[in-house]
Amino acid sequence: MCIRGSMYQQEIPLLTIRDAKSSKFDLMSLGECMVRLSPPGHGRIEFSPTLEVYVGGGEYNVAYALSRLGLRTGFISRLVDNPVGRIIINHARAVGVDVSEVVMAKYDGVGRADRIGLNFTEVGTGVRASVTMYDRGHSAASNMKPDMIDFDRLFSQGVRWLHTGGIFAALSDGCAAVLKEALVAAKKHGTLVSYDLNFRSNLWKADKAQAVTKELVPYIDCLIGNEEDFQKVLGFEVHGVDENLSALDTSAYKAMVQQVVKAYPNVKVVGTTLREVQSGLINNWSAILYVDGTFYDSRKFNNLEIEDRVGGGDGFSSGFAYGFLTGKSPQQCVDLAAAHGALLQSTRGDTSQIDLEELLHVFGGGSARIKR
Repeated sequence: MCIRGSMYQQEIPLLTIRDAKSSKFDLMSLGECMVRLSPPGHGRIEFSPTLEVYVGGGEYNVAYALSRLGLRTGFISRLVDNPVGRIIINHARAVGVDVSEVVMAKYDGVGRADRIGLNFTEVGTGVRASVTMYDRGHSAASNMKPDMIDFDRLFSQGVRWLHTGGIFAALSDGCAAVLKEALVAAKKHGTLVSYDLNFRSNLWKADKAQAVTKELVPYIDCLIGNEEDFQKVLGFEVHGVDENLSALDTSAYKAMVQQVVKAYPNVKVVGTTLREVQSGLINNWSAILYVDGTFYDSRKFNNLEIEDRVGGGDGFSSGFAYGFLTGKSPQQCVDLAAAHGALLQSTRGDTSQIDLEELLHVFGGGSARIKR
């Protein structure tokens, strides 16, 4: 790591991160959090008499994971002040995620004006894929509007990293406007920004995604996404990838990334997970990180046995954010990211159940030999 300039800045090549001592938060996430309902095991929603309750959201998951790893994190959103909304609040507070910037909407007794979004998720097995069905229309988060959050006040307190993404931007025009408001304030106060493209075809179409996202990219330092994300959200093609993504050509992906950073020179880091699906429970898993002109390939986890693949990408995002925030080299960052994503898929639910000792064990090449 190279240290230059003010004592209040650390720099990893051209990636500048505020010093922890001058900041209140290591990372804040902006987005929607939902309640997830899943049948036990590999059951089907249609036939299950019991549903397990989990909490998760693409942006929320990153703040939650980093809090478990010992960093100071917070979550920015809008929820409903009722027992379902408090499931999320309690879940965040349990690991120390700050929720003081969450706007709590009054419950109208029906959920006609605002509600908590739900998703119903089946965990696949064999040739049957995992499936998520959304029930998130008219959610409190989707009804966010500019000026609901005083982002200037928030970021003036010192926030080292803001993480957000395309799921939140896709919820409504209001959310897209709030997101831009947050990015402008973040850059004004020297906060690094990561953005997970996270294309969801059920939320918006490619033309809308591209129109909105191209207005946001100039404020982003770190872009995260897979082949489909870059194609649908930014309009960049990855050549030589088969339709089912059963095998991935990393050279084709790297060529696409070169096009992205040429078009958007403010983007200093680009990350992606590489998942080769063998079955619902067996995947090959690895990651690539581009940092300031150089690509770094992670360790490859071949034939990774998966308990629940949902949230693996957020595990990757939180893993490399942890690396950068704690002063690790780019190679260490991508290895931490891949290891954390692999570990996260060993447990049920969207959010991390991984602690720092476990992460460092796998990151260091440790085995799954029993500990006792």
